[in-house]
Amino acid sequence: MAGGSASTGSVNVQHDGNQNYGLPIAIMSILFFLIGFITVLNDILIPVLENVFEFKEDETWKLMLIQFCFFTAYGIMSVPGGLIIKKIGYKKGTILSLLIVAIGIFLIYPATIYMSYPLVLLALFVIGNGFAILQVSINPYLIALGSPETGAARLNLGGALNSTATFVGPIFGAFILISACLTNPVDKIATLQVPYLIFGTIIFAIAILLLFTKLPKLAMENEAGEKLEGSIFDFKHLLFGAGGIFFYVGAEVVIGSLMGKYFKSEAMGSLRENEAIFLIAYYWGGAMIGRFAGSNITKKIAPNKALAFVAVGAFILIGLSMTSFMLDSKISMPILEKVQDCDSNTSEIIFSWVKLPLGGLCLILVGLFNSIMWPTIFPLGTAGLGKWTSKGSGLMVTMVAGGAF
Repeated sequence: MAGGSASTGSVNVQHDGNQNYGLPIAIMSILFFLIGFITVLNDILIPVLENVFEFKEDETWKLMLIQFCFFTAYGIMSVPGGLIIKKIGYKKGTILSLLIVAIGIFLIYPATIYMSYPLVLLALFVIGNGFAILQVSINPYLIALGSPETGAARLNLGGALNSTATFVGPIFGAFILISACLTNPVDKIATLQVPYLIFGTIIFAIAILLLFTKLPKLAMENEAGEKLEGSIFDFKHLLFGAGGIFFYVGAEVVIGSLMGKYFKSEAMGSLRENEAIFLIAYYWGGAMIGRFAGSNITKKIAPNKALAFVAVGAFILIGLSMTSFMLDSKISMPILEKVQDCDSNTSEIIFSWVKLPLGGLCLILVGLFNSIMWPTIFPLGTAGLGKWTSKGSGLMVTMVAGGAF
């Protein structure tokens, strides 16, 4: 998922070589996990809110406003976020971004109380704005927390945790946020209250902890107001990279968002809610596996060639998923399922098998091919920018707005 492992700016670092940065590294690593976890929960909000507000078949666009409001914030706030951090500093900027995220998460609670879909969308927009600012600061910080030689390793760790969170998130949603025993819309949306209050509290607590945590001082390049000749738009590879990020994030988000709804359709065998959501976890699990393997693959294969291969592979899989043969042929897949006894209000988690058309498996495997796109496109797009790096990176992060469209 977008935002896991690419540096979003060029910075100068001032830190004490004798300082132990174990706690700050742990905090930043946790933030990488939370970014992925909270972002992927948007995929679970779609079926939850679909059941609550009972949108019609031709109103899927209303459901997709969930992702539109969240990812539009990246397009709006990424560049201003860099200016905010330049003005108040990386540490204060990180704390501010976390407070914004916490406010957005806490807004989910009144949205569930008043059964207000617009308020849910506002909450997601606020969360997205906070994450957009956080993306500008968190990557440089993780690089700076220790020796420069091990900076890339820490950044890869953050990306791995981000990918792991996108795998765990749908499983959490299937077991905690979805209940077959709830038929009243008020009860269905109430399942969001406690988890989001907990998430908001954790984010707020991390912001307070950072306030009292010693961090190295980071300074943006050109902070003295040095004027640069030319424009970032003179770099054609940056423009191609920005376009690549826009379409990659858009494709990744739309598949993850609509997969659950699609798997419940007659074409996919009318799977149950929990079954469909667990299969979303496979999609993000493929992205996680590919992210772990990708760092080694791109050491042996030129990144541009690896990117071309996975892009063509994803294109072929999506095409195959629509063919009659793939829709008519079935495959059994293992899942964990929550079985509930509504009379006794008890539940248990069991191992079971679900039959799925091969076309559905093709879509799941797209996650594996998507996995290396972000960490490959980003450095290809920002390579050789020199003092334009921070502005070029800002443009790339802004293109995460592709997930909105």
